[in-house]
Amino acid sequence: MDFGTATLLLVIVGVAILFAVSYAAFNYFCVRKLEEGTDRMGEIAGAIRIGANEFIKYEYKVVAIIGSVIAVVVFIVISWQAAIAFIIGAVMSAAAGFVGMKIATYANVRVTNAARETKDLGKTLKVAFKGGSVMGLCVAGFALLGAIIVFCIFGIAAGQIEDIALGTVGKNFITGLKSSFTMTLSGYALGCSIIAMFNRVGGGIYTKAADMGADLVGKTEAHIPEDDPRNPATIADNVGDNVGDVAGLGSDLLESYVGAFMSAIILACELFLHGKFVDTKLLESMLMFPLVFSGCGLLACVIGISYIVIKPRLSENAHRELNIATWISAGVTVGVGCLISWLIFKDADVSGGAVLKDVGFKAGVFSPWLAAVCGILAGILIGIVSEYYTSYDYKPTKNIAKASKEGPALTITQGLATGMISCMLPVVILAVAIFGSYALAGMYGVACAAFGMLSFVAATVSVDTYGPISDNAGGIAEMSFLDPEVREITDKLDSVGNTTAAIGKGFAIGSAAFAALSMMTSYLYAFAAIDIGDLVLNLIQPLTLCGALVGAALPFLFSGMLINAVAKAARKMVDEVRRQFNEIPGLLEGQEGVMPDYRTCIKISSSGAIKEMRIPCIMCILFPLVTGFIFGPEFVGGVLIGATITAIMLAVFCGNSGGAWDNAKKYIESGGVEGEAKGGSAHDASVVGDTVGDPLKDTVGPSLDILIKIMSTVSLVAVVVFSEHNLFDILNIAV
Repeated sequence: MDFGTATLLLVIVGVAILFAVSYAAFNYFCVRKLEEGTDRMGEIAGAIRIGANEFIKYEYKVVAIIGSVIAVVVFIVISWQAAIAFIIGAVMSAAAGFVGMKIATYANVRVTNAARETKDLGKTLKVAFKGGSVMGLCVAGFALLGAIIVFCIFGIAAGQIEDIALGTVGKNFITGLKSSFTMTLSGYALGCSIIAMFNRVGGGIYTKAADMGADLVGKTEAHIPEDDPRNPATIADNVGDNVGDVAGLGSDLLESYVGAFMSAIILACELFLHGKFVDTKLLESMLMFPLVFSGCGLLACVIGISYIVIKPRLSENAHRELNIATWISAGVTVGVGCLISWLIFKDADVSGGAVLKDVGFKAGVFSPWLAAVCGILAGILIGIVSEYYTSYDYKPTKNIAKASKEGPALTITQGLATGMISCMLPVVILAVAIFGSYALAGMYGVACAAFGMLSFVAATVSVDTYGPISDNAGGIAEMSFLDPEVREITDKLDSVGNTTAAIGKGFAIGSAAFAALSMMTSYLYAFAAIDIGDLVLNLIQPLTLCGALVGAALPFLFSGMLINAVAKAARKMVDEVRRQFNEIPGLLEGQEGVMPDYRTCIKISSSGAIKEMRIPCIMCILFPLVTGFIFGPEFVGGVLIGATITAIMLAVFCGNSGGAWDNAKKYIESGGVEGEAKGGSAHDASVVGDTVGDPLKDTVGPSLDILIKIMSTVSLVAVVVFSEHNLFDILNIAV
């Protein structure tokens, strides 16, 4: 690939970023121009906005301190390039979360007002989706912007790509340890991961503590409607939707997106350094393809998002409209990706394709594209499976709703069974896609499947983000005493949002599996000898086997810590809501002029989330480091394998069971179960099931995919150190 072609391809990515960010800004200001509605609606929206801003600023202060420490350590131990890349990644991830949260706190009340004024689901959907598209476009746009900055400054201008091509790996000026372009890229991915972990965990604890506190006392004890203005936890609950389901979601998917295409670039570097191929043109092509493919996917998403934003009249079937936007994005990505694959790899296809076969390309220049298509198809199929198990249009969720007639015990039992059963098909789909992508393009193909699955992430995040915006809109409608028809419209949108969120979580964990596998290969190459033959991690070797066992238990420890954190904060919230109902005269009776103390509940959620998120998040970073410096790289390799396998299953279970419990409740509320409605015994049982599922689907499940990627990234960055300096080697303990 000549210089002109490379420049042209980078310009294409730059244009995609410019289009996406400009379109996001346009939609942002379009939403801001819309009317908020009544004074009461504006007052409630303002309280939600203030609460969300205060939490995110406080959280970012804590993260900034921890991130600064990590950046200094990376600077001293790895390289100054990796430290700067780490900061760039952290800034991009934090910016995406912040912008998404800001637009959500403005869009929520405007969605309520659109429903109030138009009484039209299609028009209301357009406002909610336009708000969600700001987050979606910023997630992909900022992720690629940071990647291009790192690629151009360090890879091209500073000559790190040339060093890879020449086989001259740099060294850290303090420690003398090897430091190459792969470490710089890993630094960028690590920066994104750190912010994602804190945003997801902190936001998840916040939102579920408030949600559970509001539901357990408000719905099941006081028998008042969801988001009733008499309930002091309602504002905190709505704040939580923004900091957890919007800011947390944005940082999470940005981290997944970055981890996906960075894993391919890192793997290409390691394959070249270890002599798996020697053609420098092929190296350039393999480095360029993930970025350009992702850039074309971003342009495709602009087209898909425009379908809903520009279409004059949307139907009442919100799910179909959202699916069409996603299918358009995926379809255009597949079509353009074929052309990009040919354009990038055609110059490397010499000697009858022998050069490509050296690296495992079985279908010539189209091998990476076909591998990426495997990832796209796997993502779509996993989404369909998630929809089947979580939507109340299908049997599994309907069965949970019917089981609620027999009480909360059977509701929970049926939901657990549904979640467990739902794990099988996604895992089979992942296994087939991994095998297929590997057969087409080797381990590089597996990495291609990862970024292929998330190549249209801007569209999927837009669809995901519209859900919490609609949920907030319903809360504002309830607290503003609007016509029940308004709440019916927002509830329909929110119900679809629960299903699309489960689909989005399926994409995230699926891509995490692909990315973790390719990262694992890069990890093994990072400490292997340059002239290594077949790359093998021996699971029968005692240290590796012990690591796999410990790693398999780690996601359960992590999940239990998060559930405990939510329970602690929720317990305080429950006590506060009960106190206010008992001590504020006329509050529960709804006397005019009597208002609850919303601020205290917001403070409880904020302080609980900030306090409880630290240990689980820091554990993810320290666990592979501590075990690596004690037991060495083989043990950590086992940990990564064990953690990845169990985290995939656990994440799918948590996301699908939680989504099914939530939609079972909504199915009863919509009159789907004969003879049952809001306030009845079946509804009370479904609320209990939903409360059990809340921390699973919105705190534990989404955090698990970050867990395995952050551990993989930390291990990849640190293995150059602990492979040479660990306690077992120092004590000469041979295993």
